[in-house]
Amino acid sequence: MPDYDVAIVGAGPAGLFAALALAEETRRGRLRVALIDEGLRASQRRCPLRETGRCAGCKPCSIMQGIGGAGTLSSGIINLRPDVGGELHRLLGSWEEAQKLIELVDRVFLYFGAPRDRLFEPDPSRVSELERKAIRAGAKFIPIRQRHMGTENTVKVIEAMTVYLEEKGVNIHTLTRVFHVEPRPGGGYLLKTSRGELEAKTVILAPGRSGASWLAREARRIGLETEPGPLDVGVRVEVPYRVMEPLTSIVWDPKIIFHTRTFDDRVRTFCTNPGGYVVKEVYGDGLVGVNGETFATRKSMNTNFAFLVTIKLTDPMEDALEYGRSIARMATKLGGGEPLVQRLGDLLAGRRSTRDRIERSVVEPTLREATPGDIGMALPYRILTDILEGLERLDDLAPGVWSKHTLLYAPEVKYYSLRVRVQTPSMETNLPGLYAAGDGAGLSRGINVAAATGYLAARGAAERLGAEVQLPIEIQD
Repeated sequence: MPDYDVAIVGAGPAGLFAALALAEETRRGRLRVALIDEGLRASQRRCPLRETGRCAGCKPCSIMQGIGGAGTLSSGIINLRPDVGGELHRLLGSWEEAQKLIELVDRVFLYFGAPRDRLFEPDPSRVSELERKAIRAGAKFIPIRQRHMGTENTVKVIEAMTVYLEEKGVNIHTLTRVFHVEPRPGGGYLLKTSRGELEAKTVILAPGRSGASWLAREARRIGLETEPGPLDVGVRVEVPYRVMEPLTSIVWDPKIIFHTRTFDDRVRTFCTNPGGYVVKEVYGDGLVGVNGETFATRKSMNTNFAFLVTIKLTDPMEDALEYGRSIARMATKLGGGEPLVQRLGDLLAGRRSTRDRIERSVVEPTLREATPGDIGMALPYRILTDILEGLERLDDLAPGVWSKHTLLYAPEVKYYSLRVRVQTPSMETNLPGLYAAGDGAGLSRGINVAAATGYLAARGAAERLGAEVQLPIEIQD
């Protein structure tokens, strides 16, 4: 008999929600469920970089890996729309059904302690004014209801989910790396891990962004059908708090989309952190990148946001994931193993930033260990052109962005370019009993849709096994 009925690879939002949906059947003894992650549980995740100012090269990286995924030590923003953070409405073929599922995800986060008083509702009159300004600037503004948990609260929420799963009987395997997922001739799967082998009737692949490269390799090896997906590459921008206030006072994490003049490429703001901090991320093979975070109780004098160019490669190079890694590889090398930082004025003048120039900037960097340098040497010409054209137009909406003192950090790469082909709404792949969910599978780009796809994958697996799914809030109701 297989060890488990369902094995879930990855304990980010997708994996967690899959486990939460199956937990009640586990309690009843109808299912045996394993949740496997390479990192630690949320309450044990510690980053030396935040305490000492230096990256210790921990393996696994507590920023990227662990229960809750990469978003656990980020700002914990839940976008309450199905078309932000993915395209859930397209997966389900219904905006109404997708919106209901997003609202259910939000209720589950509230059930486990997400702050109820940090729900940001856009003011309709101010939204209309900003939409008009965006149109004049040749941009599109997307108004969104958002819940902001804050980094410190997100950890508590994820830990509460973990305790709940343990109490229901879900077997949680931390510090366990899955090397291979092998289809068995008679059905089911064998998982080869760093702690031995286990068998499962069904498997949900939800490895998150840090597992995207692993999933791509496994897909090629076992014949899992995939298709090229887009890749987001760009910089993280840091400005004084007041500069972005015209936008962040309306929407906590404003979504502004441009199409550039020169190349007609899509550029967008992403993951805005009012009063937040720029943080370093460490990926496999020694590559580094940047991200942002905000706390509910601690503030900086700055606001940071990602400014990303969407890239979709076709013939002859379809591997956008490797293309993104090659950009990160160059930036890491130029930064001496650290992210690069440059003043916008220095970039426009065609010179590298120095520590002295950074110190003279109006903007005090929140990521102190970033290496002053020349981002123009790391990013391809087309991407750099897109970023500069977009920032200049963003200045119409947030005057002060297009300033010589604005700081740019690189690289910021979102590794979710590979997209696993799934049947909807079950999320089952071309391999029977194998399901996919979340960012690493290219099916989402944020906490909200990742969680929703995890729930859908669990429902698909449960249907195959003759079981049911119930989220905690549904049980309570």
